[in-house]
Amino acid sequence: MDENQSLQDINRDLASKGIKLRIEKRGNNLNIRGPLPDKKSPQVSKVQRISLKIAADLNGLQEAKKALDLIVFQLKKNQFCWSHWTEKQSTSLTKKNKLNAGNEIESFKQKFFADTSKSKSNASMKSTWQSAYKPYINKLIKIRNKSDIEISAELLLKILLSYKENSRSRQQCGVTLCALARHLELELPEKWKQLQNGYGIHESNFRELPSDEEIIKNFKSIPNPKWRFVFGLMATYGLRNHEVFFSDLSCLKKGGDKILRISPKTKTGEHQVWPFHPEWVRLFELDNLTDTSNLLPNIKTDLKHTTLQHIGRRVSEQFRRYKISFTPYDLRHAWAVRTILIGLPNTVAAKMMGHSVSIHTKTYHHWITRRDQQHAVDSALSKASTLKKNN
Repeated sequence: MDENQSLQDINRDLASKGIKLRIEKRGNNLNIRGPLPDKKSPQVSKVQRISLKIAADLNGLQEAKKALDLIVFQLKKNQFCWSHWTEKQSTSLTKKNKLNAGNEIESFKQKFFADTSKSKSNASMKSTWQSAYKPYINKLIKIRNKSDIEISAELLLKILLSYKENSRSRQQCGVTLCALARHLELELPEKWKQLQNGYGIHESNFRELPSDEEIIKNFKSIPNPKWRFVFGLMATYGLRNHEVFFSDLSCLKKGGDKILRISPKTKTGEHQVWPFHPEWVRLFELDNLTDTSNLLPNIKTDLKHTTLQHIGRRVSEQFRRYKISFTPYDLRHAWAVRTILIGLPNTVAAKMMGHSVSIHTKTYHHWITRRDQQHAVDSALSKASTLKKNN
């Protein structure tokens, strides 16, 4: 496609969005033309031209479109100033915008770590920032520095839509950028939550979870007893990868209650977990212990020198090394579905998993719906059978 056709397509798209500004080609350069505040009377708008001094080629069109997006944003926020668009001011404006963007991101980061209501654990907050916030903030900074566009709702939306629909990445990106928008007092589109498409197993082509038989078979295939013990704990208690290394294992000793207590240092803080299936405690040789000090693999767990994310990564690496036919998190999902199908209340299961009821319901919507529908069907069939007998 040549630049003339691309120019027509861009201007046609602008018109469809109700934007009155246009990119025009004059000679070998590109300009922006349309209704803009009068230089002498800013409250009056009239058709004017901004000379971009950008070459009229395909690359130039992309740069011109970025400039137009910035102008539209400035007009919406009543921040448009002609001095920003003169040749003398453009370089200093770019430097100023980059500096402000850096300050805004740093301010957001400091506010995140200052908010102790998010977690009781500094290590958990650090891990959350590294895994759930930093990747999307880094992408924002990268795009921002390349385009010289101010951080705006339009830019945040562009980043959100760059991730695959119904993916975990888009969902987390949406959460992160929404928090940033609140910090910067930016108004996001009304359909932001719909666009971020909350992540759910039923929505994201979630692969088939391992059966109990498959879990037992993979457990037996692990040659290293310490990593076999890790696998058994995760399967029986539905633990996150790193939680294995921050659990009180004394409950597994002979006479213990077999209720695992997770340390406050973990991602979602202290909580207790019951085994499902209870018989797996014995099957996976987790019980009758006399000493719990040397059961786990020797990996660094001092959170002054490592992160929960890094610890969790070590577990994933071992699953791949031993050619386990599913991921560590599949064990956690399988545990959750197990509790749903046996009728454990959502509130109880969510607390054991260390997340909110809303997250639990959202993530396991498919199986919760199936359980509730089956309960309704069984109840209806029972009533029908009783009526039939009475008649």
